[in-house]
Order: sequence, then C-alpha cells, then structure tokens
Amino acid sequence: MKRPETLFEGSRFRVQRVVQVTPDGVDHVREIVRHPGAVTILPLLADGRLCFVRNFRVAVDRTLIELPAGTLEPGEDPEETARRELAEETGYRAASLRRLATFFMSPGILDERMHLYLATSLTPGPTALEPGEDIQTLLATWEEAMEMTRDGRICDAKTLVGVLYYNAFQAAR
Repeated sequence: MKRPETLFEGSRFRVQRVVQVTPDGVDHVREIVRHPGAVTILPLLADGRLCFVRNFRVAVDRTLIELPAGTLEPGEDPEETARRELAEETGYRAASLRRLATFFMSPGILDERMHLYLATSLTPGPTALEPGEDIQTLLATWEEAMEMTRDGRICDAKTLVGVLYYNAFQAAR
C-alpha cells in the first residue's frame, strides 16, 4: 500500500484515502475511517435481566435499543473503558468484567475494533452522561431481549453481536 492521505480529522476518528495495490498490480483507491476502538458491555443483573440503553443516534435520526458502549480514550485499557462507560451510561458498577469477544464493526470502510465484555455482580449508582447524550436504561429479560432481536427492535450491530454471542456461547455454561 502507498502512504495514506488524511482527508478529515475529527475528535473521535479520521478519514484517510488509501491506495491498495492488488495482486494483479492495479491501484484501487479506498476511503477508510480510522477509529481508536471501542467497547460494548453486556450488563447481566443478578436476577438474570439485561440492562440496555435507549440511545438517540443522530446518524440514523432515531432512538436505538443498545448495549452500553463507548470509545477508547488514548492509552486506555479496554477493560477500564468498559467500567467507565457502564457507570456513565447506566449507573451500574461491575465487580466482575469478563471479555467475551473482539470483532470489527464494518471492516469494508472502518478499522474500529469492538471489545465485548460481560459485566456481572452489579451495584446501582448515579449515571454521568456526557453533554448532549440522550440515554435512558431499559431492563429486559432474556426472553424479551431475544424477542426484540427477532422483531427488529434491536437493530444495532454491536448489540446484536453481544446478545446473540452470549446466548449462543455463554448462557448455557
């Protein structure tokens, strides 16, 4: 690949133009969103319910049902980001965090790596929303979560991955 050209630099990401030389020697220009990475947290309460958030997303102009999540700060360990974001968005503090999976959000245009954590042994507390955030918690049983996944009320990729991954690989353990 040739040296990337930065087209845009924002507070949370940048966009670069990259020239990819394919095996047949042809140059292909790609625009790639460079992102520092993020976490998403599956908060599991002692009674078995999940804690989601209702989060207004300007990009799609609607409120989505999501797992709490957030962007890594420079030099921040993903587990610390998970603890911070869980408390900020839901008010819950986790005595136990376990990484379940790491995945790419949309590797065709974006290099964001998402770290999925299971949060258990939760204690409630106050939220600390950032200015401009419009977030409310939503508690749901597994049956309700699976129904929201089936009927499309949950349509956020990281939330689908988190709920379905846990349901398929962890719930029966």
